[in-house]
Amino acid sequence: MSVIHNIFFFIVAIGVLVTFHEYGHYWVARKAGVKVLRFSIGFGRPLFSWRRKTVEGDDIEYVIAAIPLGGYVKMLDEREGNVAESDLPRAFNNQSITKRIAIVAAGPVFNFILAIFLYWIVFMLGTTVYKPFVGLPEVDSIAAQAGFEIQDEVLKVGNVTINSWTDFRLEILNQGLDGGDVKILIRDIDALEKTRVLPLGDIHLLEDEGDIFNRLGFKQWLPELKAEISGVVEQSAAENAGIKQGDVVVQIDGIEVKNWRSMVELIREKPNKAMEFVVLRDGVEKNITVITQSRKTDEGEQGYIGAFKHTPEEIKQLLFTHIEYSATEAAGKAVVKTWDMSSLTLRVLWKMVAGEANLANISGPITIATYAGITASIGLVSFLSFLAVISVSLGVLNLLPVPMLDGGHLFYYFIEIIKGSPVSEVFELRGQQVGIAILALLMSIAIFNDIQRLVQ
Repeated sequence: MSVIHNIFFFIVAIGVLVTFHEYGHYWVARKAGVKVLRFSIGFGRPLFSWRRKTVEGDDIEYVIAAIPLGGYVKMLDEREGNVAESDLPRAFNNQSITKRIAIVAAGPVFNFILAIFLYWIVFMLGTTVYKPFVGLPEVDSIAAQAGFEIQDEVLKVGNVTINSWTDFRLEILNQGLDGGDVKILIRDIDALEKTRVLPLGDIHLLEDEGDIFNRLGFKQWLPELKAEISGVVEQSAAENAGIKQGDVVVQIDGIEVKNWRSMVELIREKPNKAMEFVVLRDGVEKNITVITQSRKTDEGEQGYIGAFKHTPEEIKQLLFTHIEYSATEAAGKAVVKTWDMSSLTLRVLWKMVAGEANLANISGPITIATYAGITASIGLVSFLSFLAVISVSLGVLNLLPVPMLDGGHLFYYFIEIIKGSPVSEVFELRGQQVGIAILALLMSIAIFNDIQRLVQ
């Protein structure tokens, strides 16, 4: 996947999220009677700008700027320059505390509204997902202690119904974040329903970097399939070498290929290497030289050829399920999903502040760009789900009481309500300096983590 591809969809994602956030401030400000001077998507030098007169007669400048990592709405304000006497009633600083709170809170609120809308579309469009079948757990792992066996199908975690492997992972994090025992209802290979108790104790799931499921000993169950090719990616190593749909790989570099998994493992070990394949095509063995491609993963550099696995129809029916809802059902589930993701995000942030979550879990723009590209390549539903998650994160983060963020301004207003007058300019200036320092530190950690992932 090209860097340009990732950057493009990163800009699309950030553009959508920032535009919606800033439009919240803009829309509520105008409804409250505040004079808006500029609506900017991005910071720095303007790339495009135009002006439009509103019905109120205001001449608003609209800007798309060079740095697509945020935006702002500039409103008339006596603290930022001289204001004509006729415009004083429309200056932001002269509005009631209720109006100022509404304008500032509108940005994060619109992020939550966008997330609900995106999840609503996702739930209506539907998606085909892996059923939550558990593979043989690692020996002496927490999953093994709980008695999980190969091909257990997860039905519920606590009281939450589980429909997919992704649901299972997310709900284990949600219910196991504070440790303790997590009850999991399963259906075993003999179709008997049983309750397994996952004994997390005082474990902090996010204390270490990496996949929490690996730490718990969980593996996804997938049946062993022969190494039959169902298709190849355009301009991939497989296509360039002449591998075709229906080919069955029986040998690589003189080593027998027993199944698809063993083929993948052999290829991963040799990035950018020439490998000698023996494939069975129409009952005849054929020798093919394949020069593998390379990609970076959390485990290091790995080889791949760009071929798709053939899955028989009966296996597909066993492994996959399609989930979609009516418009009414989807709306309710979208609200619940947004609430659950917001709550989980806030709890994870608190764990980081309390030192119970590793700061290595923080991701920056490089990781976000990578996931934007990956989800866009998978399909529309995947990309919309990604946008919803990021929109929830932006909404939560912006409500934190950190100066420079919307939550910091709201904090000032709550102080104003208590003391009966606005905070002093000196106090606000000191707060901005602290806020800039905090945000700079967090961004530095995020970018450092991104670079570490790339290097690894």
